[in-house]
Amino acid sequence: MNPVFTTLIAAAELRALLAAGGAPPVIVDCGFDLADTGAGERAWREAHAAGSFYLHLDRDLSGAKNGRNGRHPLPERAAFAATLGRLGITPATQVVALDRQGGPYAARLWWMLRWMGHEAAAVLDGGLDAWRAAGGAVDALAPAATAGAPYPERAPLAPTLDADALLERLGRVRLIDARAGERFRGEVEPLDPAAGHIPGALNRFFKDNLGADGRFKSAAALRAEYEALLGGDAPARTVHQCGSGVTACHNLLAMEHAGLDGSCLYPGSWSEWCSDPARPIATG
Repeated sequence: MNPVFTTLIAAAELRALLAAGGAPPVIVDCGFDLADTGAGERAWREAHAAGSFYLHLDRDLSGAKNGRNGRHPLPERAAFAATLGRLGITPATQVVALDRQGGPYAARLWWMLRWMGHEAAAVLDGGLDAWRAAGGAVDALAPAATAGAPYPERAPLAPTLDADALLERLGRVRLIDARAGERFRGEVEPLDPAAGHIPGALNRFFKDNLGADGRFKSAAALRAEYEALLGGDAPARTVHQCGSGVTACHNLLAMEHAGLDGSCLYPGSWSEWCSDPARPIATG
């Protein structure tokens, strides 16, 4: 019986899983660049972990934008179920997500799988660089998908909160913003129409989850850092957000890996929040 990975998987562990026989894991490359939205797919076409599929943040991991629901709204569950089915993913499949940017886009897929009720989902710690360093096979071949039925409807393992519910609960939840400090403080805003942050939010830049080697810090180190940030609050009272609901998933993953289960995502995040001038904004 192969082990089930639900947060992070090391490159050596993935190699062992691939060599173990039985149903192979489905590996998905989610590399992306907000400034050049085609860069991730081009890089995947040039070289990727052998056998890995590619899912595009805008096309596959987001839904339609209407100007008021943020830059990367969640897709309809049925549409994402069809996407998973096209890759042959079933409730029994171990899925491994990776990217080349430290994990934020892979974490988006990890979180979305949990949102669909899928437990056996993990992020490759260190991404493609770690895979290469461990001697993992790399090629430029597009794998043949064994297309299956859409992923079945299951209860979500990842809770969400919408803008209205968050507005009503401000001051009664521990809100964590994953953006870089200068964006959080409102000093710069390269992507959204207004600068600043949601009142009461605390800043935890997602890259602070990583060590100098580009891999996640130890579970013990992450637990200590997040417990200090939570200030005694339970993880279940914690809401994560960022610019558009992507890098916040990195903080969610870090907390889950640290054993701090049950926190929540505000998927619309700042890009949705600031689209309504009636919602309050803080700076500094």
